[in-house]
Amino acid sequence: MGVLSTIVVAFWLMLPAYVPNNAAVLAGGGRPIDGGRTLGGSRLLGDGKSWRGTAVGTAVGAVLAFVLNAIAGEVGSAIGIGLPTFPLAVAIALPLGAMCGDIAASFLKRRTGRRRGAPFPVVDQLDFVVLALVFAYVVAPGWFRDEYTLGVLAVILVLTPILHVGTNVLAYWFGFKDEPW
Repeated sequence: MGVLSTIVVAFWLMLPAYVPNNAAVLAGGGRPIDGGRTLGGSRLLGDGKSWRGTAVGTAVGAVLAFVLNAIAGEVGSAIGIGLPTFPLAVAIALPLGAMCGDIAASFLKRRTGRRRGAPFPVVDQLDFVVLALVFAYVVAPGWFRDEYTLGVLAVILVLTPILHVGTNVLAYWFGFKDEPW
């Protein structure tokens, strides 16, 4: 697989994990997951992690995976790259893992004294990726090993922070986020 093909496949494979947090921001609000509970004097997660945002983010990512499955053959033929499809379990695991990664990062932020929205370099950019990949591996290890080659994983680790920062800046400019990180 050439460099361009690897980049395209990496992006394709991660779309169901890239989209959920953005969908959660748009659908956010509602009852916080932590129910207002605290640990050591600070919130477990904070108001930014809600049941509605998590459910909507996961659902949007799963629907996107199903859409990608439906168009993989045509798009792949049009661009001359074999695009993978997502098994049902992975279509759910990738977005759910992404949401859980974001929740875990929020927990870490609270434990390290960071306020909601405060930057947490590296963690902010890769939290959702790590758990999305772990969840996908757990539900379909053979499929995972076939699709997430070392080259694809390397592209994901380089591409994700760039995309994350870029989409956050856009969300800030459009008023969907209070801070650009």
